[in-house]
Amino acid sequence: MTTADQQYEEAARRELAAWKAQLTKPAGPMDAAAKHFQGTVNRLIPEKVHAAITKAIEGLTRGIVTGADWLTAEPLKGASLQDREQSIATATASWRTAAAAEGGVTGAAGFLGSAADFPALLALKFKLLVETAALYGYDAKDWRERLYLLWIFQLAFSSGASRIEQLERLANWDKNLAALPAGPEDFDWRRFQQEYRDHIDLAKLAQMLPVVGAPVGALVNFNLMQKLAETAKGAYRMRWFA
Repeated sequence: MTTADQQYEEAARRELAAWKAQLTKPAGPMDAAAKHFQGTVNRLIPEKVHAAITKAIEGLTRGIVTGADWLTAEPLKGASLQDREQSIATATASWRTAAAAEGGVTGAAGFLGSAADFPALLALKFKLLVETAALYGYDAKDWRERLYLLWIFQLAFSSGASRIEQLERLANWDKNLAALPAGPEDFDWRRFQQEYRDHIDLAKLAQMLPVVGAPVGALVNFNLMQKLAETAKGAYRMRWFA
């Protein structure tokens, strides 16, 4: 390992510690207020809309994770952490731009377009995760690696005690391999989709409004992709340093 690689890894360790501390910080009053407001908003949305979004998220996620069409990236071997993460930064920028463009188009279409944005954005997020896994050297064709991606996703889009639970799962990944769900049929899909939907409902609400829907949709999608990319980096750095 070169001196530059050592310095990069030392900086990455410090960033990882700060990231974990931020994730485990207790929720403040603003978080509680946002959750209360989100609950109020959810009660105003017709149950048929909730059911349609829930079914779309659950069905699409199952299709992505159990299918092979999405898993085309080959694992990168023999590269330093710095080289890997430089490639990941380039890939992330591309996926963020694609998500922002998609959010702008569907936001301009109002309510119906915003409903269609849920599954479209979900697909882009998993493409980002699969490419990130490959650049860190992991093969997403392996069910266990797909499960790792699902838990990264849950960590990025959950809150409170659930977020801490997901972080502990990922931090102790290698120790708990024997206790992992044996296959897709054993995974808790309902909890997965509900936490994801509840987390982004508030952010996506303004995308349904006329006029402002397009710029809001672009900005929200951009930020959601960035958050997922940062969470994936933290999760894979934990494995790298383990």
